[in-house]
Amino acid sequence: MVRAAALIFSLLAAPISPERIAVGSGNAVDLATYECRDIDRTTIVQRVCYDSAQRALLVAVRGTYQQYCGVPMETFDALMHAPSMGLFVNRVLRIAGADGRYACRT
Repeated sequence: MVRAAALIFSLLAAPISPERIAVGSGNAVDLATYECRDIDRTTIVQRVCYDSAQRALLVAVRGTYQQYCGVPMETFDALMHAPSMGLFVNRVLRIAGADGRYACRT
């Protein structure tokens, strides 16, 4: 009982910091403003994070996050409801993100 109480206290006392992830470009992104969803209906896409204010999308594909910028809410919704999220990522986001409309420019 004492060990359980000590464990609970240590978890509550630990500082909570926003999650940061590394994206494919090597940059770190703070997820404090993102809404993230773990994906379990596909083996290709593991997680999707979207910041509607910045129109920024992060997609974890086989463990590597890819970042897309200027993504409208409609495109995010289409990804989340796509019959095949992997095909959607490859055909819509990657093509448009490589050097196109969803490419992040620094």
